[in-house]
Amino acid sequence: MKNKILISVAFSLLFWLPACNNSSTDYQQKATNPEFMHAGIKRITDIIRHDIFAPPVAARIYAYSAIAGYEALVPGFPEYQSITQYVNGLGPCPKPEAGKEYCYPLASINALLTVGKALIFSEGDVEELEEKTFADFKAMNMPGEVYDRSMAFGDAIAQHIITWSKSDNYAQTRSAPKFEIKVDAADRWRPTPPAYGDALEPYWMTIRTWVLDSASQFMAGPPVDFSIEKGSDFYKQAMEVYDFVNAKREDEVATAWYWDDNPFAMEVSGHIAFARKKIGPGGHWMNITAHACRKANYSIIQSAEAYAKVACALADGFISSWTAKYKYDLIRPESYINQYIDPAWTPLIQSPPFPEHTSAHSTISGAASTVLTNVFGDNFSFTDSTEMEFGIDPRSFNSFREAADQVGMSRLYGGIHYSRGNQEGLRNGREIGQYIFDVLKTKK
Repeated sequence: MKNKILISVAFSLLFWLPACNNSSTDYQQKATNPEFMHAGIKRITDIIRHDIFAPPVAARIYAYSAIAGYEALVPGFPEYQSITQYVNGLGPCPKPEAGKEYCYPLASINALLTVGKALIFSEGDVEELEEKTFADFKAMNMPGEVYDRSMAFGDAIAQHIITWSKSDNYAQTRSAPKFEIKVDAADRWRPTPPAYGDALEPYWMTIRTWVLDSASQFMAGPPVDFSIEKGSDFYKQAMEVYDFVNAKREDEVATAWYWDDNPFAMEVSGHIAFARKKIGPGGHWMNITAHACRKANYSIIQSAEAYAKVACALADGFISSWTAKYKYDLIRPESYINQYIDPAWTPLIQSPPFPEHTSAHSTISGAASTVLTNVFGDNFSFTDSTEMEFGIDPRSFNSFREAADQVGMSRLYGGIHYSRGNQEGLRNGREIGQYIFDVLKTKK
């Protein structure tokens, strides 16, 4: 409710002048306020959290929605171009009618929210924002035919993107067989407490990539050779996790919780189990993108461009990490330590239900931070307030790379990843992020 009130107040402040004072010539300028774009992405983030979409699925939603928003906006900005030729399987989008006037920001927000609504469960929350947003556009004294034409163009883009989304193999993975746990293999992943959940999205590597040529185009290096021998490299890295968690150093504990970003942590109290919902890794980086756009005073088209590139980096980053996860199928630190070091040990944060190598949060952070570094610069300082709604103070960073490096360390501090999984995830993600930034050419 708090978020809904803030969004409503923000939009009201944008248009506090009486409608009778608006001329029919200034609505185009008012419509380009980038806060429309930021509010749309934030609402999608809030619903993803509410509906508990797994992080890879959430990234899919962001990618389709952000591309729709960008493609509906780009005809109004001659220096920019469509990115349909650079993403896999997407044919040319519908074109506006020559010689007719459009409000492309209106078309863009309509496309963004229509695609988002088609891919989530809580459609009512999107519709609530649509009603408020579209009322704000109408309050600009926009000619009725321009409003209707722009909405129709946004609908056409959205339907084109939705049709494209249906060919990415997502639907087929919903009915795929469960992942087979190799119970007799000491080095393989097995379910972890407290929920002992089934392996999450074991066929995600079969989802069509967005910009990468294939799921294996950029592969992370392998994990450390498995061993239960004391003094072996694998045993040492497990002890490293064990020692970090047991040390309980205040700054490390705080960092682990800051980047926890577990969208569905299971809490157990006696005979009662309940879920603690938080923003996911992709949502955290989409929020950081919003912070950067606002600090840099980015226009609506610049913001849409940044969201589209970051969303593609997140989506392809998850596919790449999931490819490694189910290729190596590596045991989590919690399972290894309980069996070979200390049966009573628990990690600081909850182990998610999928194999260890590589760290997906490290991978997508490497990818998103590399895109953002290319967009905003090497030493772009920013303050991230994403976690405030969960009672955690904002953090300031000197660069996006610094934030991504902290993500990697947070997984070690939290006890859910070995160092190699974090390091290879960051390296792999940075390769992906640079490739996506280089390939997705938005300027003519």
